[in-house]
Amino acid sequence: MPDRGAGRRWEVAGVCAAALGLAGLAQPLTPRTVRAQSPAAPAPATLDTTAEAGEPDYEKPTRRLVKWNEYDGPVSTLRVGWGFLVDFATYNQNQESKQQITMSPDAGLRDFRMLFKGRFKTQRPISWSIGYMYDGANKTWRFRQTGFLIAVPEVSGHFFIGRTKEGYSLIKIMVGYDGWTIERSTALDAFVPILADGVKYMGFSPRTHLLWNVAWFGDEYSNRESFSTYQNQFVGRLAWLPILSDSEGKLLHIAAMVRDGRAEDDMLQVKSRPEVFLAPYFVDTGKFPTNHTRTTGVEAYYRVRNLLLGGEYNFDQITSSQEGDPFIHGGEMLVSWVITGETRSYNTVGGYFRAVSPTRTVFEGGHGAVDVGLRYSYIDLDGGNLNGGKFWRLTPTVNWYLADFLRLEGAYGYGGLDRFGLNGRTQFFQARIQTCY
Repeated sequence: MPDRGAGRRWEVAGVCAAALGLAGLAQPLTPRTVRAQSPAAPAPATLDTTAEAGEPDYEKPTRRLVKWNEYDGPVSTLRVGWGFLVDFATYNQNQESKQQITMSPDAGLRDFRMLFKGRFKTQRPISWSIGYMYDGANKTWRFRQTGFLIAVPEVSGHFFIGRTKEGYSLIKIMVGYDGWTIERSTALDAFVPILADGVKYMGFSPRTHLLWNVAWFGDEYSNRESFSTYQNQFVGRLAWLPILSDSEGKLLHIAAMVRDGRAEDDMLQVKSRPEVFLAPYFVDTGKFPTNHTRTTGVEAYYRVRNLLLGGEYNFDQITSSQEGDPFIHGGEMLVSWVITGETRSYNTVGGYFRAVSPTRTVFEGGHGAVDVGLRYSYIDLDGGNLNGGKFWRLTPTVNWYLADFLRLEGAYGYGGLDRFGLNGRTQFFQARIQTCY
């Protein structure tokens, strides 16, 4: 494990804002600039052992810096963050695809949010977070990750109380801005809501290299939110790290997870876009009655310095006598290679990877960091009496991290949709601009 002082994280908002004009501004002092000024500083850690109530932050420098958007008060610290990101997409469809789905080129705001976070001046570490996002689809503001994170070393972990990610799937837990592709896979977006209200316990044992999370969620305060599709759900995840070397940059992550839920009003609709936010839904079961669903999954990832291999697969068993108790499934496989040599760090508290952080940014005269990847994803929503469709997609990607706060992404996708008695083929051309602060 890295030294705790060296492993501290930047107290910045774990959100990203895509105003390309910010690229022309002078870069704020970051851990990278601190290292440039201090040649004797240690190399970046590949393991992160910290936990915050908000989404993950960048590494905090060893000496304290005063920033205009930070406040160190008598009761709590405060950090204000913000952001939005912009997507661009166009398509090339064959005739069968055009009969299945109507699409046209588009550009639009993918995400815009404000985030406030801090740490109370208490003996027991307690941090808090308020996330507030503009929902462009519904033209309204909504609360995102909001709550309190309480350290409980007596049970080797932390408790989060509030609105957060459920804890199912490494890729779903990861901050969306940190991912190796522009969007998560079709199966994850179909099976697991992005947020829920409840209590989550996260733990890690350095001796056994085991990490876990157990959570329960309800919808008393979120039943009108767009992400709320379940009345209540129980989620559990157990991961083992048989290889865990910070000095060698090697890591092997193996995990299993389970999710039991009861759908809102005992009605469920499973649907997903083709990994393009601006596109219509490709697979969709329509609404059907059910009083119970159980989702199970396995995942494995191997990282050796700048190379990452892995994937996951998920199975969803739905109790619905009217629809023949359908069984649906889907997953993905991927490879990611940072050709500039940086290592994608891993958080041992939550069990997920972080974004690539360039060794030398373009604002320091460097070339930033470049990450190329390839992913294959698949989903099958034809189970029981359901005819939601089957979809696969192969996606090569390239990400250019100009700095910790600025990233440009490009992706090409080739996919096939089996639905409505047709087998359509579509080419996807996507780009994204996002910045982080």
